[in-house]
Amino acid sequence: MSESLIRCDWRGLSGDALYEAYHDREWGVPERESAALWEKLVLDGFQAGLAWITILRKREAFREAFAGFDPEAVARFGEADRARLLANPGIVRSAAKIDAAVSGARIFLDMREAGVDFSDFLWSFTEGKPIQTWAERLEDVPAETPLSREISAALRAKGFKFCGPVIVYAFMQAVGMVNDHLVSCHRHAAVLEMAG
Repeated sequence: MSESLIRCDWRGLSGDALYEAYHDREWGVPERESAALWEKLVLDGFQAGLAWITILRKREAFREAFAGFDPEAVARFGEADRARLLANPGIVRSAAKIDAAVSGARIFLDMREAGVDFSDFLWSFTEGKPIQTWAERLEDVPAETPLSREISAALRAKGFKFCGPVIVYAFMQAVGMVNDHLVSCHRHAAVLEMAG
């Protein structure tokens, strides 16, 4: 990555090729595919209490351990899978978070069976359009918002876990429901254009 690019000033971002690539190619890009949104929600749940870079470095191991985040496959996980995951040093070995991922896959499928597309459900909260913000400093970016609290409550009402308002806001930022790149960042304008 070019050192001349101005990026958001996240702690630990500068000089970390993996983190810079994530910032420059993924973070804030509007995601509309339901299974990809579910994967990100699961990973944000695993992040609870940890730094995102920890999860990012383990993401490929998570994908392998969770059957590529195929909700149908994960929904079938049983006790042997749970034991396998708890013994896997490549992921975050939290029984509660593993259980939440499996139950979340089942809820995802129940929603689909009831005719509710996960992507449509999430994007309905923003009327299908990314929210644009214009923060100049990292301190100006909130950890949660009234909307993240609303979405968190709606997800919890469906039975999802590890989806509190702070986790949901981080998720919203990551999947482009909100463009929280700083205005000085080279990605702010690019992500703004993706809003259509």
